[in-house]
Amino acid sequence: MIKVENLTKEFDGYTALKNFCMNVNKGSIYGLVGVNGAGKTTAIKHLAGVFKGDGGRILIDEIEVYDNEKVKERVGYIPDDLYFFPQYNLKMLGKFHEKLYKNWNENRFTELTQLMGLDVKRRVGRFSKGMQKQAGLALVLSCMPEVLLLDEPIDGLDPIVRKKIFQWIIEDVADRQMTVLISSHNLKEMDGICDTVGIIKDGQMLIERDLDELKAEMADNTEFEHQPPSLDEIFIYVYEKEAAQ
Repeated sequence: MIKVENLTKEFDGYTALKNFCMNVNKGSIYGLVGVNGAGKTTAIKHLAGVFKGDGGRILIDEIEVYDNEKVKERVGYIPDDLYFFPQYNLKMLGKFHEKLYKNWNENRFTELTQLMGLDVKRRVGRFSKGMQKQAGLALVLSCMPEVLLLDEPIDGLDPIVRKKIFQWIIEDVADRQMTVLISSHNLKEMDGICDTVGIIKDGQMLIERDLDELKAEMADNTEFEHQPPSLDEIFIYVYEKEAAQ
């Protein structure tokens, strides 16, 4: 479904991604994890078509992503740094998205905004950062995308809303074979919903595996407190092992 081949990106002499490779299967929930500055956001912005790589390829269903509107209309994207038209209220933004996405679901939009307690007649620019994150999620989930890219998606959401959002995502994966890529520092939460994990460090993929298989493989390691080990434990182990080499 999603294939990244030897992606390289530099900013003013700094290498953000170096021969970065990733494979995300259709209908899966993929967790991309790493410390701050590892390259998670840069990788996701390439998948969303925001950045163009200096080398390598990004494909969705074997089609290049960058500067391809046909591919982008299938992709929903929530960046960590949201931007909204300052003069628009949430209802106006809904109408704007409805024109761009053929699968727009107005009933879902209404249900999500009510669940989050968002005033659709209020200018989004006046929302708090947390409310803006909720507004972005309501909009992108109502677009019914085939591919969902989430960069730190749960900031500002209370536990009840967060649980409901993930329920919607899991249902869309089951019902529509939606493909999801999540980057988050909340490894405990990702441990509960992701079926595949990729660990990135210094712009390179360290390990990419089915999460259950990875846990089973590491289950006999006596360094872990829990058996099978948690994603948090695996992440720390992989990073420390890499640093020791």
